[in-house]
Amino acid sequence: MSKLPGDVFWSDNPLFTEFKGAMAENAVLQSLIAQFEVQPRYWTSNGMAEVDFLLQDGLRLLPIEVKSGSRLTGKSLTVYNNQYHPQLSLRFSMNNLKLDGRLLNIPLFMADWTKQLLTGLKVESEE
Repeated sequence: MSKLPGDVFWSDNPLFTEFKGAMAENAVLQSLIAQFEVQPRYWTSNGMAEVDFLLQDGLRLLPIEVKSGSRLTGKSLTVYNNQYHPQLSLRFSMNNLKLDGRLLNIPLFMADWTKQLLTGLKVESEE
């Protein structure tokens, strides 16, 4: 809706730096809504941590974190994972597509492929 070019996400233009996170979250949300039957929800733990989205995919509940850049610091997804032990977590960022244990990093530009990426994905079981 903003009619901004996609390179806003990797631009260092100070006009957009402050809003990159909100724009990235909005873009991912719109993509998820188009692909999945159940609208994503939000999770917070009494102000200590917050997960951007919880996505129901069949019987799975997937926590999702959206990062507008390639720096992936943050404790919220870890707090959620330690409390609920989901089979899989998703993170959208500017980093490459990678399955790291039970965390699938999806590049922001591939958000429209989320459902297809999840189909048939084999995830390490908890030991």
